[in-house]
Amino acid sequence: MVIELAHFIYALSLAVALLMAWAGLGREPLVAKRAAIALFVLCALAFMGLEWAYVTSDFSVVNVILNSHSLKPLVYKIAGAWGNHEGSMLLWICMLAFFGLLIAVMPTLKDEVLRQKALGVQGALSAGFIAFSLITSNPFTRTENVPFDGNSLNPVLQDLGLAFHPPTLYLGYVGFSAVFSLAAAALLAGRVDRAWASAVKPFVAIAWLALTAGITMGAKWAYYELGWGGWWFWDPVENASLLPWLTGTALLHSLLVLETREALKRWTILLAVATFSLSLLGTFLVRSGVLSSVHAFAVDPMRGTFILALLALYCGGAFALYAWRAPSLRTIRLFTPVSREGGIVANNLILVTMAATVLTGTLYPLVMDALELGQISVGAPYYNATVVMLALPLLILMGIGPFLPWKRMGRGTFIKPLGICAAITLVAVATIGIDGAWPLIGFGCAVWLMVSSLALLRTMSLKNIAMSLGHFGLGLAVIGMLGTMVWKQEDIKVMKTGDTITVGRHTLTFEGVTDVFGPNYGAYEASLRYGNETLHPQKRWYPVSESETTEAAIELSLLDDLYVVLGERDLKAGPDAWVIRVSTHPFVAALWAGFAMVTLSGVAMLGYSVRRKRT
Repeated sequence: MVIELAHFIYALSLAVALLMAWAGLGREPLVAKRAAIALFVLCALAFMGLEWAYVTSDFSVVNVILNSHSLKPLVYKIAGAWGNHEGSMLLWICMLAFFGLLIAVMPTLKDEVLRQKALGVQGALSAGFIAFSLITSNPFTRTENVPFDGNSLNPVLQDLGLAFHPPTLYLGYVGFSAVFSLAAAALLAGRVDRAWASAVKPFVAIAWLALTAGITMGAKWAYYELGWGGWWFWDPVENASLLPWLTGTALLHSLLVLETREALKRWTILLAVATFSLSLLGTFLVRSGVLSSVHAFAVDPMRGTFILALLALYCGGAFALYAWRAPSLRTIRLFTPVSREGGIVANNLILVTMAATVLTGTLYPLVMDALELGQISVGAPYYNATVVMLALPLLILMGIGPFLPWKRMGRGTFIKPLGICAAITLVAVATIGIDGAWPLIGFGCAVWLMVSSLALLRTMSLKNIAMSLGHFGLGLAVIGMLGTMVWKQEDIKVMKTGDTITVGRHTLTFEGVTDVFGPNYGAYEASLRYGNETLHPQKRWYPVSESETTEAAIELSLLDDLYVVLGERDLKAGPDAWVIRVSTHPFVAALWAGFAMVTLSGVAMLGYSVRRKRT
């Protein structure tokens, strides 16, 4: 009965979304507000119904059969609801409705005409995706042949990090829908000014903060769960989350110019439309079946065609509206190239170029395959040769830009931070031995950004704290990236009981392998003594899904991480011989600390945006 009720409520939400679109784009602002509130309530109730089916192991629901099991821990039963295409789409739609609710009730949005039209656009977005879900991806489909148990969730996804990663990432993706709706509303109303920038900024801050946190969680999960020892693989689905983050970061900076100087109107609106368009493109890539990835949902092409049609309708319509209305958005505020505005424009151009480069590397193999011109792969060498090279001037500009005055050319006050940066870099070269020109340049740029960001704190305000945290955190993260790319050491060895292996400053002694059992898996567990500690990497076997995973053992430290992976048994060398891979990852702690600081900068930026608007 619960599932039938949830299914009915979900179908009813489509009618409410259509009503919201009609009222918002028409002349019924009160109806649009009430429809937005009702839509969120209905979608939330529908999702709660699906969660009920997972928690109670209702195997009459096909979605539960395919993604859950009675022996699964409760937290993974709950997470299983969004660990698949149908359930995650329902969660996606719930968040779409949530941001419609925020548009309806947000007190900082003072322009009622803008609110009404934005609600209409948000309702149209919701209606399209609810229709997609009901027609092609219904999470409430039942079966008459109820099995005794389910197939269980993909073992790779049975991790606490993955319990929180998708909802956080979706909050970021879908958060830009509110920005998209407000941008379309501004084009329809013909009003893009400081007031619009102030109204839209909290939504951008929420979406950017959530997307940053989601990407960080995904990187952390890949590092400790997948067993290869890296945090970013330039996987096409990983790139799908990076693309809106890059353009969203550019949007944050251009909003600053629009809010302060009422300049860059057309560019800011274009970024708002493009950022959500890239979010929808990522949704297509993940859910269309065109990509093979550990992150992608294996679904049929019909769903991909439906999403592609929605992408063409919404994004094509928005860009057409922009082409029609943008000429009327005039900017009379002039500025010189060497000014705060000029620095932000240069920053934006580099970020957008990076996004275009990543997009090209992601789509080019798909286009080649679709045109039957051959199958190629684009991997890390391409991105390292392009994106990484673009990042270096970006870091330099980020350190200089905040010191430049608005509108006119100014000398700036960054000479002293530049001297401190040079001194720190020289000390690092002498202490840790940075070999090679590019690592040295990268380290110097990172230190420059960190030192210059600290100088911003000479005036303590939420705005400066947000900027300083974000810039310092990015510089710290770059040092962590350099550590994993340049100074990583690794050794792979067939080991028997009593054998030792030394990598860098670490020596481990192999003490054998034993059998262990978890709630829904069995595992081989190795023991390697490291000083007074014992590390226990595992190879797990999940009998229900008949799949195997690798669980690395990681010894954390500020200087470097010791990363140990258990490989296969080598019967040629003996019954107790196993392949062991040991690697060291210098400055990984700096990477995670940097990501955390960038995320915290989003919190400070959100607080600044809301507080300033209230004031």
